[in-house]
Amino acid sequence: MMSPQQLAMMIDVSAVRSDSNWNDVQNTAALARQWHCAAAFSLPAFTQELVGLLEGVTDTAAGGVVGFPSGADTTATKIFQAKELTRFGCTEIDMVMNIGQFLSEQFTKVETDIRSVKQVIGSLPLKVILECNYLSTDQIKRASELVVRAGADWVKTGTGWVSGGTTVEQVQLIKQTIGNAARVKAAGGVSNLKILLELHNAGAERFGIGYKKASEILTETI
Repeated sequence: MMSPQQLAMMIDVSAVRSDSNWNDVQNTAALARQWHCAAAFSLPAFTQELVGLLEGVTDTAAGGVVGFPSGADTTATKIFQAKELTRFGCTEIDMVMNIGQFLSEQFTKVETDIRSVKQVIGSLPLKVILECNYLSTDQIKRASELVVRAGADWVKTGTGWVSGGTTVEQVQLIKQTIGNAARVKAAGGVSNLKILLELHNAGAERFGIGYKKASEILTETI
């Protein structure tokens, strides 16, 4: 069994639902500070304030989301958003792949989109969200390869907005496809410690979890 500290260092705690309010953002930051979570995320309108709430915390990254949750923003919009979020003080970026373009087999556009954001943020970690529950097995493999080729640091399973949740099979497939070329983050449906550990054993190294569920999971380890 992992210690609470080990577990917290793999959790990106978040308030990124459309109805996440200021109280949710404050609770997210408080949980991240209490447990020393890997990162904390809010939707962009609250991100600058979230960064302020994390001031002085050296072991929790302030994360920003780009193109959330559909991925369908223009590349220019994503570039602007990434620049703005890093100016606010974000040190990790999670962006959504352009799912519609990918499903339309416009792979060059999707790859350029990701590479453009990576170029803007430089050495900061970029996690790219596939939204696996919209994709077939072959599409997950192709998307994972595309993300790595575009220079991203992590392949992320989902936003948490789509029903179904992340599966062990999806994580295994991504890990088998990319090997050590990038790392795997699981998000969506990580609702208890048992599921988290199963996904971790399958190859996921980070977990995106809403602050309420994250609190419950961390408490399970005490």
